[in-house]
Amino acid sequence: MDKLKAYIIGFLILVLAIAAGIIYKWGFLTLIRIVLSLGFLGVTLMLAFFLALTLYAESWKYGAYLVIPTALSAYATYLSATWQNLKIVGGIIVLFVLGLVFGIWYISEPDLGLMDRFKSAESLERSGNYKAAARKYEKKGNYLKAAEMYEKLGWMESAAWAYEKAEKYEKAAEIYEKLYEKEKDTYYLKEAHEYWKKAGDMERAAKALEQYAEEEPWFWEDVAELYEDLRMEDKAREAWEKALKYYEGEAKEEGVFWEDVGNIAHKLGNEELAREAYEKFLEYCIKEAEEDPMWWKHVAEAYEYLGDKEKAEDAKRKYEEYRKQIMKGSEET
Repeated sequence: MDKLKAYIIGFLILVLAIAAGIIYKWGFLTLIRIVLSLGFLGVTLMLAFFLALTLYAESWKYGAYLVIPTALSAYATYLSATWQNLKIVGGIIVLFVLGLVFGIWYISEPDLGLMDRFKSAESLERSGNYKAAARKYEKKGNYLKAAEMYEKLGWMESAAWAYEKAEKYEKAAEIYEKLYEKEKDTYYLKEAHEYWKKAGDMERAAKALEQYAEEEPWFWEDVAELYEDLRMEDKAREAWEKALKYYEGEAKEEGVFWEDVGNIAHKLGNEELAREAYEKFLEYCIKEAEEDPMWWKHVAEAYEYLGDKEKAEDAKRKYEEYRKQIMKGSEET
């Protein structure tokens, strides 16, 4: 048992012991009197705090709403403590319970006006109140109609969300493509790609991702793989060539990307470039291995790319020695 559970259980036992002691000494009615007094006192202090806060913020409207329940709670505290006019105390309790129920019901649909809550979604739609109608359709689980309402409102992202809930993924994808055309935000192309995939239209998904890669070029490799899966060899090769160009640029800044250059060049049949890239990757790995022996693993891989098995085995040996040292150190600690 953890400490928190132990504290909770201990607190509950203490409360029950105090309650039992009060009943034994002064009777059950005294316990009810104390509980009501303390309960109303707590509610009064809470309401008074929020009342002071709203008045300090000069929010007179909400301050006016809090004046009456605060006064009623304070009056009920007095009546409970003096044990008089218990019918009034009971009435205040009922009033507070009804107020709580109403509050929960009201905040369950915060975007709807009071009268709108009693109207059907169809009635709200006919009257042109598309926002309220959408909320009603959502609550009924009719996300397709909710999406239509959002489209009429021009709330396209909400419409896409509703189409997704209705499993109309192609409609959501189309909306995100339109949003991209309007906003020129690449986020929408990425979303369109994901929804076309969910809709099972991989060609449209590839086209959306291709458009995304035009602005975010590290995705050209993903585009190429998608077109390969679709057996669209010309489009795949075009994407691989763009991925190669991107990684060549990155490799000049950060040598670790020479491995990607080599892999893609080899895939495209450019063995001369592939070998040149692997040699540069090897240089980068040897330099890194001087600082971090973990890189001997990648040194071995680079030598294997270049066909030098003897040096690859030597690098593997150094990597295994490093691993043994790490394992030995962890066992000692």
